[in-house]
Amino acid sequence: PVLDAEDAWLSVEGPVSIVELALEQKRVHYPLVEHQFVLCTVLYATMRLSLKGVKPLSLFDSKGKNAFFKDLTSIQLLPSGDMDPSILSIRQQFLLKVVSAAVQTLCSSQKDREVSEEEYFPFEKGKNWPTLAADLAQYLQISEDLVRRHYVCELYSYGMDHLGEE
Repeated sequence: PVLDAEDAWLSVEGPVSIVELALEQKRVHYPLVEHQFVLCTVLYATMRLSLKGVKPLSLFDSKGKNAFFKDLTSIQLLPSGDMDPSILSIRQQFLLKVVSAAVQTLCSSQKDREVSEEEYFPFEKGKNWPTLAADLAQYLQISEDLVRRHYVCELYSYGMDHLGEE
């Protein structure tokens, strides 16, 4: 981009402006940033929902694991469309655990003292964990419908039939 500056600013001495520093930065490789985002979301869901026995790096193949330790500006080989069925199975189990834990947490808190999801997760207003799991399914190459069906089944099993019907 071209930055026009007034003549008075051209003669100013001192440190380089933050705009000029930003323009000198290398561009990030966006798919690599998305890959990091998936890992961060997996870690956050594991921590927030207190999921036991989850090994976050097991959700990724060797190319995916190697990409985590590279500079975001480098162009890396990311996992291709063909995935090992065992990794896909682990990913599916993880997403179903997220949905189950979210529904269990919500239902147990509502039964205890009639608390809404926004009150139980005060810093996460508007964050719907089952919807987040369905969105994450796209990145992990798992069927969103499978996750949504599991969500509905969980709602029915916890007696939240009115939400399951929706």
